[in-house]
Amino acid sequence: MSLTSSRPPRPAAPPSRASRPDTHVVDGESVTIRRSPRRRRTVSGRLEAGRVVVMVPDSLSGAEERRLVEQLTRRIRSRDRRGPTGDAELEARARALADNYLDGRAHPTSVRWSSRQQRRWGSCTPSTGEIRISEAARHLPGDVLDYVLLHELVHLLVPGHGPEFWAELAVYPPLERARGFLDGVAHAQERALTT
Repeated sequence: MSLTSSRPPRPAAPPSRASRPDTHVVDGESVTIRRSPRRRRTVSGRLEAGRVVVMVPDSLSGAEERRLVEQLTRRIRSRDRRGPTGDAELEARARALADNYLDGRAHPTSVRWSSRQQRRWGSCTPSTGEIRISEAARHLPGDVLDYVLLHELVHLLVPGHGPEFWAELAVYPPLERARGFLDGVAHAQERALTT
């Protein structure tokens, strides 16, 4: 005996806004979601203090929201990978990172691109407060460039690479991924030199 119904089952209602998270993780990065009942179709996003914020219609299903957020976040980060174009933009980025992750305790006197750095991504002179970032870092993903900047900013607070130094950097969520990315780049460069 089979059980049948004359009515087809009702489709499940999309989760209410209250049950959906206000953030999604895309490629290891936390993305802030802002939902609006007035927004009908469009999805937009932007960087706010180095973080991706995506605005979506409240009516989207959870799966559709996630798909669109991932797509838009990758597009925003792809544009961001081009990095700051000049020293002023680079310095503004460094100061924003110092405020966001180091409670504004690091105060560089200057942050600039350097064409002379061939073996290091960045350098810092704590006695003068100067930070120099290799021109090669212009092409790094945004979160990796931010790690390089933070690394040098922390040197204004802690000389050397001891436990206190790494404890200061631990506040940066994509720390390990950024370090792994740079290790991969170094490995690829070494292989290119030996082949």
